[in-house]
Amino acid sequence: MVKLRLKRCGRKQRAVYRIVAIDVRCRREGRDLRKVGFYDPIKNQTYLNVPAILYFLEKGAQPTGTVKDILRKAEVFKELRPKQTQLSK
Repeated sequence: MVKLRLKRCGRKQRAVYRIVAIDVRCRREGRDLRKVGFYDPIKNQTYLNVPAILYFLEKGAQPTGTVKDILRKAEVFKELRPKQTQLSK
């Protein structure tokens, strides 16, 4: 299973995070499948590769709680294709 999670980078007391698609069995600093974004909590900056994020979400990737909050704030979930609705007779 694939998750969208934060990967810590930067130096002591100046943490910045990469948003990565990673296998659930890997540790936090483990090998990621793809880097899909960047988050700096100190400067409150966010960069998101929206097409890559949407690709992983459509394939069934589950974002962690913090990543879900970041994506909700950036309104990424509104861009997901709605499921095909069945027409009622």
